Amino acid sequence: MPIAYIGMGANLPSAAGPPEATLAAAVERLAAIGRIRCRSSLYSTAPVGYADQPWFLNAVVALETELSPASLLDALFAVERGFGRDRAAGIPNGPRTLDLDILLYGSFVLHEANLDIPHPRLAKRAFVLIPLQEMAPDLVIAPQQATVKQLLESLRKELPLETDAVVLFQSDVWRALPCGDNSAARPRPESGDPDR
Repeated sequence: MPIAYIGMGANLPSAAGPPEATLAAAVERLAAIGRIRCRSSLYSTAPVGYADQPWFLNAVVALETELSPASLLDALFAVERGFGRDRAAGIPNGPRTLDLDILLYGSFVLHEANLDIPHPRLAKRAFVLIPLQEMAPDLVIAPQQATVKQLLESLRKELPLETDAVVLFQSDVWRALPCGDNSAARPRPESGDPDR
């Protein structure tokens, strides 16, 4: 069964509470669509693109799922809506109650109208690479043919200020779930059509 790495972020309160409570509650909803294999620590991060907004809290979870990539995306959007996010009404890169992105889905590379896997900006986002490295540093990202650790090292050289703006966040409601030796969280090569 494929492992999907899901990027999570929030910087506005939802009905669940402040962003850290929203992210913790969202993980419970994700567990209804697959098995949570591991999750990173929580990080406080500076906004990217639209600066006039609160800092984000970000994390990454590894989700074992039987859903196809398209069905998983639909399920993630439903979870976002459950926490009050309206993608159509929001400012691009603006404040949000919950943001869920498919970063990776097994070893698949997909380019469709509304879905790119791996996530097209993964290699340039410290707020994704830092929690992903915590979980799976040796995971190879297909388009760059580089590990998560190598991509993060490259980003630290290229954009040191962005990587400095990702800070470990201590929380009483969020609990990291380590991947152990990371073998359980590494995507395995999949055969066949991911939409079966």
